[in-house]
Amino acid sequence: MADQQALDEVVGFTSDLIRLDTSNRGGGDCRERAAAEYAAARLAEAGLEPTLLERTEGRTNVVARIEGTDPSADALLLHGHLDVVPAEARDWSVHPFSGEIRDGVVWGRGAVDMKNMDAMILAVVRDWARHGVRPRRDIVVAFTADEEDSAVDGSGFLADEHPGLFEGCTEGVSESGAFTFHDGSGRELYPIAAGERGTGWLKLTARGRAGHGSKVNRENAVTRLAAAVTRIGEHEWPLRLTPTVRAALTELAALYGLETDLSDVDGLLEKLGPAAKLVESTVRNSANPTMLDAGYKLNVIPGQALAYVDGRFLFGAEDEFRATLDLLTGPDVQWEFQHRSVALQAPVDSVTYARMRAAVQEFAPEGHVVPYCMSGGTDGKQFSRLGITGYGFTPLKLPEGYDYQALFHGVDERVPIEALHFGVRVLDRFLRTA
Repeated sequence: MADQQALDEVVGFTSDLIRLDTSNRGGGDCRERAAAEYAAARLAEAGLEPTLLERTEGRTNVVARIEGTDPSADALLLHGHLDVVPAEARDWSVHPFSGEIRDGVVWGRGAVDMKNMDAMILAVVRDWARHGVRPRRDIVVAFTADEEDSAVDGSGFLADEHPGLFEGCTEGVSESGAFTFHDGSGRELYPIAAGERGTGWLKLTARGRAGHGSKVNRENAVTRLAAAVTRIGEHEWPLRLTPTVRAALTELAALYGLETDLSDVDGLLEKLGPAAKLVESTVRNSANPTMLDAGYKLNVIPGQALAYVDGRFLFGAEDEFRATLDLLTGPDVQWEFQHRSVALQAPVDSVTYARMRAAVQEFAPEGHVVPYCMSGGTDGKQFSRLGITGYGFTPLKLPEGYDYQALFHGVDERVPIEALHFGVRVLDRFLRTA
């Protein structure tokens, strides 16, 4: 089991990494190098030989391999990203890049997404080095750049340009799973991610006839765009259940003593109460308009208007997503992908999933582990190009009142020290048996 030094280090590493501002504003406006060098130094102190790689100067990734005891076993990828979304200091109770430790909590941008996991990985690897522990299978550790944007400087670059570093890896473990979800009735759920919706960030372009704002104009680009955006925003997407979501609904229904009636999913979700939040965003495709851009003067009808839509599609449902967008945008508006990444599906009956479940239950015997599908995405999408099946497993035991999912990209992002300690113990237990 992880020693006291590991428990102390995970707190210090989380705080240190938060203080290294790696805000990713998109379009290449980020530099992860300081955080990458910090992680590489901690790995080197543990006797590993980390490799630093960049596609763009300052957009640094770190990769290292821990040799297992069974050379015939498939390797496991353990990865976390180093970049974070921006934060406005004026909105926070503490400075978002202070890494302040107060009242048993580490505060700052990245505390849950996902410098906490980066710190857990470092703490576990160093604990193993102190005690001469070797895992059964090779473990490839990767800290990546650019996850919060397109991943072209991070996992995409690594998968495309340096696949040899991941030789033998068949499964991967990263963010957004094995956290405490309190259902409001005293139950603690621990959802482990075994799938992700695909990402379809869209740009809509409407063209028309430019003219004076006082004149009749039947070819108004803004009107055409507004109609398409309204149709997209109001569209009711049909139910599409992936194997992971079916498994989630089945296990949750059994836990709450409900009949598993998948012919009435919306009715079942209503009966699940707060626990429905784990599933409700992943029973359908979705498309949410997020940005508008049109015109340059109030009394001028522009010849072009733009909109942007955050689209997500389920595993096996991308063709439906594309066809539906064609219908919703209509003949006067064109759409294209600004960014696209695949949907993922992982088996919930695998040995690896069972070992993750066992590791959580050892340290949270009162908890109930359930599978779920992420509504968003991770670097697992890019690593899937290498044939790596990805799971979300960043264990955290959180007290009631902590809305883990709301803290992602939210104000006053923070993580309790006890949650980090739990994470180190569970991650250590899982990786020793993986």
